[in-house]
Amino acid sequence: MEYGKPVFELIQQRKSCRSYARGKTDPAVLKSLRLYIDGVNAQSPRGIRFALIGGNIKDAPQPLKLGTYGIITGAEHFLAGAMKKESNEEPQFGYLFEKIVLRATDLGLGTCWLGGTFSRSDFGKSLELEENEFIPIVSPAGVKSERTRILDKVMRAGAGSDKRKPWNELFFENGVSSPLTEAAAGEYKTPLEAVRLAPSASNKQPWRIIKEGGAFAFFLCRTKGYGIAAYDMQKNDIGIAMCHFELTAAEVGLQGFWSSEATAATPPDGWEFVSAWHCRPE
Repeated sequence: MEYGKPVFELIQQRKSCRSYARGKTDPAVLKSLRLYIDGVNAQSPRGIRFALIGGNIKDAPQPLKLGTYGIITGAEHFLAGAMKKESNEEPQFGYLFEKIVLRATDLGLGTCWLGGTFSRSDFGKSLELEENEFIPIVSPAGVKSERTRILDKVMRAGAGSDKRKPWNELFFENGVSSPLTEAAAGEYKTPLEAVRLAPSASNKQPWRIIKEGGAFAFFLCRTKGYGIAAYDMQKNDIGIAMCHFELTAAEVGLQGFWSSEATAATPPDGWEFVSAWHCRPE
């Protein structure tokens, strides 16, 4: 088991945290998180790497400027990822960063995905970026402050973060004219629900899945005009959804593999095929 707790429980438990308690994070917990990140880096594709920064003068040579997300308070440590500018691996980046976020949750730490609103120059110095690297995503990681309860309720309500699209808008069978029901999903009900609960930028929930035979095809249904030019946040979100699906499927004993070859599923105009999960018979 990759985590100490069931992964579906972690997915349900994890909420964005914007207020942190200074000086409360156990060094042993931070060490465990760094070791996990080392393991992710050892398996990540070329052009993607992650780090936990902050906490001492070596990791953070100067105070980190928090850019426009001043609503984040008390954070002393940050998860950060670097990526080669030419790699175009947004789904893989999102997949791996979410694995780390879930490990932080497993260790009792709060997190908050931050995409376009942070000072990349300061994080770049801490990560010692190479000339052709950039930082798409960061997240604070630490013990939640008691203030979190009130602050996050207000922020989540404003962003609609707790509102999730229903199954019949996300999951389909043999084409979009036939929504996939929970009953018809069978053993894949839990992995699909884990996808439905996945975080996404501005809670746009851009993933759509069509079940075709023994495969689940993942598509990107874009929000027109959304995102930043330097990084495709909605492809990043598809990676988060794929992470939830794969980890939860493994937890309930379902075997399969990803393929970049499109299935026979026919999507509506505008949907972009990303990847397909092919079920292996037991």
